Amino acid sequence: MADQPEEVRRLLEAIEALEAIEDDAEAARAATAVLEEWPAHHARLRELRQRRVLALKASGKTWQEIATEALGGVHPTRAQQIAQGKRGTKRPKKDEEN
Repeated sequence: MADQPEEVRRLLEAIEALEAIEDDAEAARAATAVLEEWPAHHARLRELRQRRVLALKASGKTWQEIATEALGGVHPTRAQQIAQGKRGTKRPKKDEEN
C-alpha cells in the first residue's frame, strides 16, 4: 500500500476502518450505507479515468504509453476501450444497459 497514491491509501484505510468496527450491527449498517452510494461513485471513477485517458492521448501519448504508464500495464487495446467508455467483461452489464 506504500507505493500507492495518497488518495488510494485513504480509500483503502476507510474500508479497513469499516472492518474494524466492533459492533456487528453498526458495521453492517456502515457497509450497507457505503454500498448504497457506491454505484454512483463507481460511474464517476470510470468517467474520470476515461477523461484522463483521452487527455493523455490528445497530448500525444501512444496507446502503449497510456496502457503501461497510466493504467498499470493493461493491454493497449484495453486503453483504447477505456477511452471509448467501454466496460470490461468481468462484470455483467446493468439491466438498463442491455
